[in-house]
Amino acid sequence: MIAHLRGRLLSKRPNQAVVEAGGVGYDVAISVPTFSELPDAGAEVALHIHTHVREDAIALFGFLRTREKQLFERLIAVSGIGPKLAVTILSGMPADEMVGAIRGNDIARLTRIPGIGRKTAERMVLELRDKLEDFGAAPVVAAAATPVEEDVLSALVNLGYQRAAAERALATAKKSTKSDSFDVLFREALAQVGK
Repeated sequence: MIAHLRGRLLSKRPNQAVVEAGGVGYDVAISVPTFSELPDAGAEVALHIHTHVREDAIALFGFLRTREKQLFERLIAVSGIGPKLAVTILSGMPADEMVGAIRGNDIARLTRIPGIGRKTAERMVLELRDKLEDFGAAPVVAAAATPVEEDVLSALVNLGYQRAAAERALATAKKSTKSDSFDVLFREALAQVGK
C-alpha cells in the first residue's frame, strides 16, 4: 500500500492533485484545506496517503498533515461514511473545530457540513466521541446561538467572510458590547472580523 508520496506537483484543483513520482503521475483526492496549503504546480510536494482498495478501483487520498489523515481514517470507520464523503467532511470544517463539535455533541454544527444529515452527524458523535482523545481538542460545548446571533453570522458569511472567522468576531463583539441588538452586534463583529 502507498502510505507516503513525494514528487513534483503537476496540477491541483480543490478536490484533486496529480503528483509525479518516478515518472508516474498519481491522481490523488484531496480536501480543500490540503489544496489551500499546496504549493504552485511544478514545486515538490510530500503527501501522507491513504490507499483505498475496492473491487473495481484503487483510490489515493492525500493529506499534507498527519493529523488530517488520522481524522480521515477515523471518519471512514463510521458506518455510512465512505472516503469521498470523508474528504467532503474535512473540506467543510477545520479539523480542530470538527473534533470539538464531535466531542461536544454539537449535532447542529456538524449538520452544517454539506452532505451531512442529522443521522450521519449523530453516528459520527456516537462512534467517534470517545476515539478522539489523542487529538487534544477539549470538548467544545457551544452555547446555542440566539436568532439575532445567527442573523449576524449569516450577514457576515453573505459578505464573504469564513464562518469560523465570523463566529470568532461575533464572540468578541458579544463580550465587548454586551448587547442583544442586531445593529450593535453586527457593527462590532464587522469591525472585529476586519482586523
